[in-house]
Amino acid sequence: MNRLNLVGARELLDVSQLRPVFARHETFHPRFGWLKKGFDKAIERPDVFLREDTPVILGVGKNMVRSIRYWSLAFKTLQEEQSGRRNASSLVPTELGLDLLDNQGWDPFLEHPCSLWWLHWNLLKLPCQATSWYYTFFGFHKFEFSTSDLTRQLSEYVELHFPGFSVVEASLKKDVNCILRMYGDQGTSITEDSIDCPFAALELIKRAPEKKNYFVMGHKPGLSPEIVAAACMEFADKYASGSRTLSLSSLLYDIGSPGMAFKLTEEAMCEAIDRVSSRFNSIRLGDSSGAIQLSYPSNPHLLVRKLLDRAYQ
Repeated sequence: MNRLNLVGARELLDVSQLRPVFARHETFHPRFGWLKKGFDKAIERPDVFLREDTPVILGVGKNMVRSIRYWSLAFKTLQEEQSGRRNASSLVPTELGLDLLDNQGWDPFLEHPCSLWWLHWNLLKLPCQATSWYYTFFGFHKFEFSTSDLTRQLSEYVELHFPGFSVVEASLKKDVNCILRMYGDQGTSITEDSIDCPFAALELIKRAPEKKNYFVMGHKPGLSPEIVAAACMEFADKYASGSRTLSLSSLLYDIGSPGMAFKLTEEAMCEAIDRVSSRFNSIRLGDSSGAIQLSYPSNPHLLVRKLLDRAYQ
């Protein structure tokens, strides 16, 4: 079976944990301070997003309240907990939220370069509530593309994998535009949106001539080797089925892989793992029957925490 078929099979398995969620961001990309604000207020009042005075509490408009709630769930810093109200749920911190955004956490105000990269990974990994983001990074195979290219193929993806689910094209366009504002460099134009979006600093997407965009491949500023390795360990924990090895090609090209999430080349991935292996003897690259493999004798789930602690030291 060729790689295309293998990827397709894995993608179909993953859809069970991919919710068809579109345009819940109310056209707002995540802004500076939003995740911390939502996290802190949910700590104080778990029902904060159910209250009529939430706009006053958060100091933003009603549409922004819904957007902050959505992004907090999508980035997995908060999670739903059923409340006493019918069809309503309070939001409580996740392990990630506590580790990262608590006042005693790794980086409460998201000032460390590692934080945005780790949040980006958590936004995309399953279970995922950002369907368009998942498709853009894992299912869309064009290097250079227009807005209409991405919107059209996203629509085809939804029709194929979520039969019977109805979504209007306008919602898909809102998602695509939000993705490009969130990760793009905005070309030569500097707008309030581009200044106020922290994830633009990742520079994963750049503007090309004639209204085209392209993914930036290779090494990434601020993406520490420990973050790459931690994502590799989470990916291995989910897909390696108890094995203590995983091929480099899977880490680079499989659906849901760190290579696709971070848009890494083979050189960039190998360099990151090699740098980590000099500090962690339990993670290393080796050659097996002509194929490069990542080996990790320890439980990959247990290694994630050690790698993240090291990244934030």
